Amino acid sequence: REHWLDRGHGSCLLRNRLVQQTIVENLNRFDHQRYVIDAFVVMPNHVHVIVKPLEPNSLSGILHSWKSYTGNRINELLNRKAPVWMAETFDTIVRDYSHLTACRDYIARNPQEANLKENEFVLDRRDALVVDGTEPGSEQAGRLPAGSGWQPDIQTNALLHAKKLGFSDRQMAAANGISETAIRAKRKSLGVLPTYRLVDTCAAEFEAYTPYYYSTYGDENERRESDKRKIMILGGGPNRIGQGIEFDYCCVHAAFALRELGFETIMVNSNPETVSTDYDTSDKLYFEPLTLEDVLNIYDQENPEGVFVQFGGQTPLNLASGLKAAAVPILGTQPESIETAENRQLFAAMLDKLALRQTPNGSATSTKGAVAIAKKIGYPVLVRPSFVLGGRAMELVYNEKDLRRYMASAIEVTPDRPVLIDRFLEDAIEVDVDCISDGETTVIGAIMEHIEEAGIHSGDSACVIPTFSLSQNVLDEISTATKSMARELNVRGLMNVQFAVKGDDVYVLEVNPRASRTVPFVSKAIGVPLAKLAAKVMTGKSLGELGFTREIVPKHFSVKEAVFPFLRYEGLDISLGPEMKSTGEVMGMDIDLGLAYAKSQMAAPPPLPKTGKVFISVKDTDKEAVIPVAREFVKLGFEIISTSGTAEALTRAKIKITKVFKIHEGRPNVLDRIKNGDINFIINTPSGKIPREHEVAIRNAALAARIPIMTTVRAALASANGIRSLQKRKVQVRSVQEYHLEMAKSECRITKQ
Repeated sequence: REHWLDRGHGSCLLRNRLVQQTIVENLNRFDHQRYVIDAFVVMPNHVHVIVKPLEPNSLSGILHSWKSYTGNRINELLNRKAPVWMAETFDTIVRDYSHLTACRDYIARNPQEANLKENEFVLDRRDALVVDGTEPGSEQAGRLPAGSGWQPDIQTNALLHAKKLGFSDRQMAAANGISETAIRAKRKSLGVLPTYRLVDTCAAEFEAYTPYYYSTYGDENERRESDKRKIMILGGGPNRIGQGIEFDYCCVHAAFALRELGFETIMVNSNPETVSTDYDTSDKLYFEPLTLEDVLNIYDQENPEGVFVQFGGQTPLNLASGLKAAAVPILGTQPESIETAENRQLFAAMLDKLALRQTPNGSATSTKGAVAIAKKIGYPVLVRPSFVLGGRAMELVYNEKDLRRYMASAIEVTPDRPVLIDRFLEDAIEVDVDCISDGETTVIGAIMEHIEEAGIHSGDSACVIPTFSLSQNVLDEISTATKSMARELNVRGLMNVQFAVKGDDVYVLEVNPRASRTVPFVSKAIGVPLAKLAAKVMTGKSLGELGFTREIVPKHFSVKEAVFPFLRYEGLDISLGPEMKSTGEVMGMDIDLGLAYAKSQMAAPPPLPKTGKVFISVKDTDKEAVIPVAREFVKLGFEIISTSGTAEALTRAKIKITKVFKIHEGRPNVLDRIKNGDINFIINTPSGKIPREHEVAIRNAALAARIPIMTTVRAALASANGIRSLQKRKVQVRSVQEYHLEMAKSECRITKQ
């Protein structure tokens, strides 16, 4: 039907020149008030218009009023009473630049296709709308040009209505083609502000006094005012991989510390499944999303002395620059230091200034750039997006083909969020360091040695306090480097550093000027509440005043082990890599490293076996490394079972093995033996990024049968050491407080000497 009209078929009132003028006049009447016209054509039988409705007007409302008004005007003009317009319209949504261009051209071709003369139509092409970006074909259409001088006529009622419907300032800014800051300023000037209501924690049985608040755009504000000094703490929001309960621990301890100092604590968190949202943790709790708009709204209501952003993980840290731009005081490490640590160029420049080693690296915003950097620094490379949680979309790449695949499909790249590319150090030991600084003095909380080799995400790797294989020279270098970076970044509060140690060389991998997920583990291991101390430091206290001025190296071993959700997700590959998979962590403590590790495995079952049979199947590059591990298990009395490839390597090393069929070679195969309970422990390292089908089958069968499985050689060796300790010693249970008391006695003896 529309195509038929475009060709000029049919007769209509619009052939009348006076009617055409009436249409044009009434199109222009509300231009830049209810809508913006980009182009239109008035034909003898129809009208085509490209129009952008302006808030709060809808397209349906605009069409209804326009058709009604023009219909009446045309009937008056021609002294008639019949309907002018058809009931239906032919609408299409213009979604991108190429579509906008096509619609403009389509309108311009209408008179030509209908073979009309010059005085038989009215064509007006204004090109009033522009695109976001510079490359045609990829941008959104419909933004008003910046230099147009036009500002949306945002009315109080319309704005309040939009906020009651749940639209954010950012959404309204996008709809009106202006900045979020401008919308916020307009909203505040019109008095469109949120109010806060109390959550009824007593279910209307009696009056609720617990200060739990939620925002609404209503008339009554139930927020309670006080005359105490206030500090706001931003929580971690919803729990997800990379942003877990460890950060909530830090927020809770920060609240307790501020209470001890006499501050009123204001917690902002949207997760009811956390301790920070318990009724007795903070003085006030706001159940609000951790967005810039919501945090600024609370700040305007409460007007605290400052805000803590470094305890809730990456989520509140991402708000730091926006808060500072809005003149909100950030307590502790400043956003400029955070940017230096997270911006690859600034970070590399800082390390060069401090003469610290770093792996060759670069950042890229295109596939071509990424390939060039990888060729320059050499494969394998570790690639990851900027500003991500839990190493999301991080990958270890060994060749150009895989790098091109990664750049094409795995991520979204923008100039302000480039891909980070690092030369990967094979066979290196990864080390985590947590420290605390008051701006003058920096004290190491703990140096943690990872059990898994570098390349496994730190959140998935088991780690040990104190270190067990690093030389004193290496430890001294790590300590010195950490303190120099804390001083250069002007850290006030907590800082986490990740190092890689290859031989005697120490490389800086990453610095996070915030609380890390290992802070609870370190605090329990050394008996010092680091998050509490950091909160007090951020309010102006010195470490000297707080009595924490030197590193504590415990006499016992503490092992942190990750907890995985694999049993809940059948068919998921359980092998570890640079992208985080764990959803929690546990801890084992003992004066013997092997028993501490064994306890951690008991806490994250299945536990280590004391006897039985070990199945070993590793990738080619691990075949030499697994030989000493297999010898250890033989010494412990275990029988070794292996498939053909690994069996050949172990046989050449004169290790007695029992050969078993691979899954596709016949029956009974390794899967049968796992299901029959013939295997008690499995060592199976992945063959590549995309695992072979039989590898996943073996690992999932092990999970189903509750058989411990290690996917790295270093973890397998640690397991052998743990089993040796289990065979020699009886497991004893001691409370964390007993270990801390022992440390305190040891410290007293050292002081007296």
